[in-house]
Amino acid sequence: MAVGWMTALKLVPWGDVIEATPQILQAARRLLGQTQKGPAAAAAPLPNGTEDGLAALRQRVQALEAEQQASAVLIGSLAEQNAQLVRTVDALRVRSQRLTIAVALTGVATVGLLAWALGGN
Repeated sequence: MAVGWMTALKLVPWGDVIEATPQILQAARRLLGQTQKGPAAAAAPLPNGTEDGLAALRQRVQALEAEQQASAVLIGSLAEQNAQLVRTVDALRVRSQRLTIAVALTGVATVGLLAWALGGN
């Protein structure tokens, strides 16, 4: 079991993961900060004037669009990392199947050789 984990850890492109981690953390913190203060800004009353109200609404829409864009970038980055992990797990699954077949064939060969050796005496 430990060999499987070691193989999995060797297959992960750690350079890419380590390189992308600061940007992902930064984006996640910004997104968290925006969402935490978002409802308070949305609850703020609109100015009474029609022009002022429209300007405030436009600012809110722009802020929401910026937040949505930041979320999309973060989700895209997380999706790419997830895809890398899925590829790695799939490669490990294939290796595990091949090793299982190799062990089974080795066991059959060992039993055959043992039977041949004991039958020859």
